[in-house]
Amino acid sequence: MTHNAARSARICPTCDGFPVVAITTGTRNPDGTRTTLTVSCPACHGTGTAPTWLVTTGRPATASSVQGAAR
Repeated sequence: MTHNAARSARICPTCDGFPVVAITTGTRNPDGTRTTLTVSCPACHGTGTAPTWLVTTGRPATASSVQGAAR
């Protein structure tokens, strides 16, 4: 019986797989909850994965390098 090998993970090297974070601003809403900002990783655009060429080259990802490769 054959066994399929697991695919290697293409985790984004910039955010290490944590693509979206919530940052508190320090202010509070009228109901007492904190105001937060949701920020996505600029390199993977909030997906948590990266293109194979980016993971295998070991280069640090920048927003311009990822956008330039998509063109």
